[in-house]
Amino acid sequence: MSKLKSVVCVFLLFAVAGCERSPELSNTSFEERSSQDFQAFIKGIKSNLVFVEGSEFLMGDYGVQYGPERLSYDSDKDSKPLHKVELSSYSINKYKITNEEFQFYLKSNGLVLRQDAGNDFKIISAAPTTPAHMDWFEAEQYCSWLADTSGLPFGLPTEAQWEYAARSRGQFLMVATDDGTYKATDDAVTEDWKDGPKGINISSSWDRKIFAKEMGWKTGTFTPLPVDRFPPNPLGLYSMSDNGYEWVKDWYDPNYYQYSSLKDPQGPSEPVYKDARSNHKYAKVLRGKDFADPSWGGGVNVHRSYKSPDGTQPSVVTGMGDLLILRNKTARCVVNHPQPIK
Repeated sequence: MSKLKSVVCVFLLFAVAGCERSPELSNTSFEERSSQDFQAFIKGIKSNLVFVEGSEFLMGDYGVQYGPERLSYDSDKDSKPLHKVELSSYSINKYKITNEEFQFYLKSNGLVLRQDAGNDFKIISAAPTTPAHMDWFEAEQYCSWLADTSGLPFGLPTEAQWEYAARSRGQFLMVATDDGTYKATDDAVTEDWKDGPKGINISSSWDRKIFAKEMGWKTGTFTPLPVDRFPPNPLGLYSMSDNGYEWVKDWYDPNYYQYSSLKDPQGPSEPVYKDARSNHKYAKVLRGKDFADPSWGGGVNVHRSYKSPDGTQPSVVTGMGDLLILRNKTARCVVNHPQPIK
């Protein structure tokens, strides 16, 4: 994938074979090579930032007032009321954090990929251009590390920043595709997994099954795809409506829109809400969708999700305990600076 060419040798540096080095680098020290690799990594991250000019917009379920059907887009009350928000300018990564990027971070800090999230997690984490999967703490630590090492104010996006960007600066777009709609082929569904609608501007179940087969995985419809598999939204951001829920900065409160601040809202100032869905732990907000499908929708830009920040949930069998589910949770970072990053 073109966005990762600048760091393609980074991870192989730590392998036995290593990347073939150019003659001018052959006599440099390991520390110098590491510094050069890091600078290339940061340059690649910065090159994938999209500047988002701030403005005011109406945040929340706008369907009844401004949708073409004049119907609500969300049956949940937590996306209401529609309310005005004023955002300062910022930059956001056009892609979700990739495995290649996240594992560079791990190796740079003497860390290893976590081993407690199941065999499928290890398998899907090996593909460099698919999303890295993580809990909220890991996502926050990754963006904070970017801030510490680059000198730029990286962080997780706020919920308002995420929705504003997904809606291409607050336009009344239902999903974060190239035109705000779902598009798929009209192939008939049969018992043969190869048949059925293929995604045109967003993934379908069949796209994920086909990619799983290409990779030799047995992950079926729960397969992550490369971060640039389908076209970006008009702002230039990829897969904000599928291919993994995205952690944001905010604590979750189902009533937050009733008292949200007007200027650059940050979510509740302290944890306020927990229930069985968040494993009875205070919840963080997730936005986007894990596995969207043009056949049934999902991934609508105004939907709000929430989970425990450690990624656990009760067992579906017993309704108790800490069942760790990370393979559908990812993130992307923002830079909170009023000018484009060069």
